Amino acid sequence: MTNETQQSDLVFRPLILIKGAGEQASGIAARCFWAGLRVMMTEIARPLAIRRTVTFSEAVYEGETKVEGITARLTTSLAQAEQQMREGKIAVFVDPEAKILNGLNPFAVVDAIMAKRNTGTARQPGRLTIGVGPGFTAGVDVDAVIETNRSHYLGRVYYQGSAQSDTGIPGDIVGANADRVIHSPAAGIFTTQKKIGDHIEAGDVVGRVDDLPIKAAISGVLRGLMRPGQPVAGRTKLADIDPRNRPEYCEFISDKALAIGGGVLQAVFHHLYHPGGNHEIHRIN
Repeated sequence: MTNETQQSDLVFRPLILIKGAGEQASGIAARCFWAGLRVMMTEIARPLAIRRTVTFSEAVYEGETKVEGITARLTTSLAQAEQQMREGKIAVFVDPEAKILNGLNPFAVVDAIMAKRNTGTARQPGRLTIGVGPGFTAGVDVDAVIETNRSHYLGRVYYQGSAQSDTGIPGDIVGANADRVIHSPAAGIFTTQKKIGDHIEAGDVVGRVDDLPIKAAISGVLRGLMRPGQPVAGRTKLADIDPRNRPEYCEFISDKALAIGGGVLQAVFHHLYHPGGNHEIHRIN
């Protein structure tokens, strides 16, 4: 491929900047990448994602990671990022405040840090801005909002209003919901001898926060687990147990993340081919 062909290819592949590189953000990134878009992501210096086999935030720790065949690499400059995207990779920056936007003009910015509030994302002329989940209002601080609540509306795009409020209850998996996700009871350092993909029985010790043992409430496969040695605050998610007991599921992006990613992709292509025209989605709260 010639340099001219590469440059032409980049012109017709819109650039998407995703704030956050956790589980849902990674589902968005994968869908956009598979659709042929260029993807850059920003993260904090010590990401807290627990579904680490399917999150691009692991690149912050490892330098490079792979999710369902897609490679993401930690990046320190725009020149590096452009080269990595030419090589078919996703570029990840440690940039909690997304300051890189000062020197960048992406087609779309997607706020997927899942803070359940807007931490500073704002609409900009000529740029599509998408808020993922509650905390954003379409037509006010963002152009579109993606529904993240497990419901009939999951993954839908709103061009007016907001997503449903956070329920605080994990999605149901064959009857297990709140008891399948383990939270830290206090602040401390998390340690564990377990690995993602391990089978665990109810009552087993998953790990410890300082000297406090953390036990599983149900049996199943550990599909999510906090990185050992990580400082955590109280109520931080430490583990996710999948009662279906299928370790191979640990290597695949979840149905929820893919649905949310599909909503983002719809908003991107709607804006690309129907600028200024909104297809309203109505729902009952």
